[in-house]
Amino acid sequence: MSTPYPIRLAGEELWLLPEKALYWPAQHALLIADVHFGKAAAYRSLGQPVPRGTTSNNIAVLDGLLAALPCRQLIFLGDFLHGPGSHAPTTLNALADWRARHRELPMTLIRGNHDKRAGDPPASLNILVVPEPLLLGPFALQHEPQPHPNRHVLAGHVHPVYRLNGRGRQSLRLACFRFGGEVSLLPAFGAFTGGYQVERDDNCRIFVIGDNEIWPV
Repeated sequence: MSTPYPIRLAGEELWLLPEKALYWPAQHALLIADVHFGKAAAYRSLGQPVPRGTTSNNIAVLDGLLAALPCRQLIFLGDFLHGPGSHAPTTLNALADWRARHRELPMTLIRGNHDKRAGDPPASLNILVVPEPLLLGPFALQHEPQPHPNRHVLAGHVHPVYRLNGRGRQSLRLACFRFGGEVSLLPAFGAFTGGYQVERDDNCRIFVIGDNEIWPV
């Protein structure tokens, strides 16, 4: 696991992880947004030439985090599976093997828009599936980045990226965390996902991910 970057939000310490995840020490909770398991398989089922191995890559990163952190719960902020085509046997078998390695760890999925299309994970994975919001401490854990009346929202869905401009026309689009206002965004965890460019303003903090480190903007 790479070096975490601690911040404070709503009175809580949170660790930003270069693996595009968030760890909440007080709850011993690992938060993952938008893993989109089986996305490549779903595209291939439609005849699209896309790379293989994204599910195994995502699982390897997740295994590394669970080995390095004292987790008592794993919470997915929506979009666990990408779509109906994600139920390919190779994808489900890989997930079953992964779940067996962490059979004692409680896991919760906050149902996202892709989960509604894909259907819930197989019951054999023993993942509790709940609607948003999941209220925990000062936070409303959600998929959709919509404000909550009395809690700060931690959400996914957007797949935030930030553009760093260099000299001339050089620029980089990097996955990022965006914290501020009533809603904060986690980057997409999945290796085969796009990104929506977010902007910085006076009411937010942006942290980009590059070279296995977290960099405040």
